Amino acid sequence: MKKILSNLVVLVLLAAAYLLVWPVPITPVAFTLPTALGYGGVHAVNTRLANLQLIDLHGEVGPEHIAFGPDGKLYTTVASGNILRMNADGSAQEVFANTGGRVLGFDFDAQGNLIAADAIKGLLSIAPDRKTTVLTDSVGSDPIRYADAVVVAKSGKMYFSDASMRFAPKDWGGTFEASVLDIIEGASTGRILEFDPSTKTTRIVASGISFANGVALSADEQSLFVNETGKFRVWKIAVAANGLKIGTTSPQATVLLDNLPGYPDNLMRGLDGKIWLGFAKPRNPVADNMADKPWLRRLTLRLPRAFWPVPKSYGHVIAFTEDGKVVADLQDPTGAYPETTAITETKDRLYVQSLHAHGLGWLPNK
Repeated sequence: MKKILSNLVVLVLLAAAYLLVWPVPITPVAFTLPTALGYGGVHAVNTRLANLQLIDLHGEVGPEHIAFGPDGKLYTTVASGNILRMNADGSAQEVFANTGGRVLGFDFDAQGNLIAADAIKGLLSIAPDRKTTVLTDSVGSDPIRYADAVVVAKSGKMYFSDASMRFAPKDWGGTFEASVLDIIEGASTGRILEFDPSTKTTRIVASGISFANGVALSADEQSLFVNETGKFRVWKIAVAANGLKIGTTSPQATVLLDNLPGYPDNLMRGLDGKIWLGFAKPRNPVADNMADKPWLRRLTLRLPRAFWPVPKSYGHVIAFTEDGKVVADLQDPTGAYPETTAITETKDRLYVQSLHAHGLGWLPNK
């Protein structure tokens, strides 16, 4: 009996030592969050996103970003690294390109080139003949670690998010794993960059963002709307900002939407001045309560994933105007279509972007 008790004590001590001192890749930072308001008001629970119709992607997964090109074709990026091209109804699917990395967001420039934010390779240009060119993969000597979303201005300048300066997907098991580490750490190392093709220079517009994600331009192209995934908010940032540190008092950066009910992901310009935003996951109260407890986040990372406070599946997209008024809210509480990251809107359809869906979801645009 003494031997059994002795062995149990040793096991308990070893377990305690593991939970307290085993090295983890994050250095958590304490921060504060406002109390989540949940689903009420403009975000009252509804089922407007339920029962999506699906376009079969023939084994491809995760239509993370969807846009129509100058050729009238629908393009989408998927988890395999392929960029797919098809008709609006999903017919005539083909692989347009594969960069050898993982393209997340993309846009088209005036010459018809597909400008891709590749989380592995940086900012790329893919010509109509499919030739791929690296536009930029660094800011000076500092590498771009996690290119995420991009928008091209009429001037030709390209604004894109570098989601994390700490966790590059190529080093941490992919885009999802790297994003989880960055958000759990909470160090706010994301930034917004500008690439000027006329001078081939890259500069920092703003930094200090907790996982810088979706990016959209204002109608006058003087401001950027930027999703700060790790702190549940949307910023409005002047394109003229230069090296601005988010969180400092500056008229060049203001919070447009705050204390959102989920993790905001992509931003897409819609019709009639709308901007569509998708939530990859809803907030989790246990995770929220860890914001000011770095030690608890460090300890959590040592536990098996079954014990992590993973948010439930919940489909949710909203649309807002440039002054921050929410004008549409579509939800599917079942989460049948996983990680709804945004909407691509046409006169006829609302195409739903997703991180891990096994098809391209859409609804009639009524």
